[in-house]
Amino acid sequence: MSDRAALASLIQDARRVVVFTGAGISTESGIPDFRSPGGVWSRMKPIYFQDFVASEDKRREAWTRAFSGVAGWVGASPNAGHDAVARLVATGKVSSVITQNVDNLHQESGIPDDRVIEIHGNASYATCLDCGLRHELAKLKGPFLERGEIPACRECGGIVKTATISFGQAMPEGPMARAEAETLACDLFLVLGSSLVVYPAAGFPLLAKRSGASLAIVNREPTEQDKYADLVLNEDIGPLLSAIVPAL
Repeated sequence: MSDRAALASLIQDARRVVVFTGAGISTESGIPDFRSPGGVWSRMKPIYFQDFVASEDKRREAWTRAFSGVAGWVGASPNAGHDAVARLVATGKVSSVITQNVDNLHQESGIPDDRVIEIHGNASYATCLDCGLRHELAKLKGPFLERGEIPACRECGGIVKTATISFGQAMPEGPMARAEAETLACDLFLVLGSSLVVYPAAGFPLLAKRSGASLAIVNREPTEQDKYADLVLNEDIGPLLSAIVPAL
């Protein structure tokens, strides 16, 4: 049996699949990853959460990045990999998608918001750090670019930040709890495009395996967790899933 056929068989035989996605599924949409040569952090240093909160200059720098699109996190379209995952969710085979990505592409591919668990947040909108109110970037952009106004909450006046989880910022308790519960309930944990080096997120595949689920990893490069997996495919995600999903 080929590796592709083996993956199709794992998905077909599973009753409850959790898909876990990293930057590798979105690079096929033109979104850069973080850590590889040419990735986001090779071109600019991350702004730590505590510095964003403490420094108006750092907040201005962060918003300049956000509105210039220099990081390239938003504005792309879903690719064949996202579309295939959306089809699996629609069939009921996949209970949830846990994603490290902040690009909103799973939702744009048609997956309902309540089926996507964003453990590193979302770059397509902002929230108040004090009261949690959501702010749309389109309404913040004009005042910042035209008058240099650093976004503040329209309700409480608190600091507003894109809804991503920055270095030094606590992981979101609700999404992390949901991700753990979904991981413990699945019988197949499917990793798509994650290098599995960023913790605590990278702990979920191992938790699934320890809990009795099968583990399949699809990533262009080997990962440190390959030795624990039932199946590893070093392939591009879009072409692979486009070939497999229609046959399920």
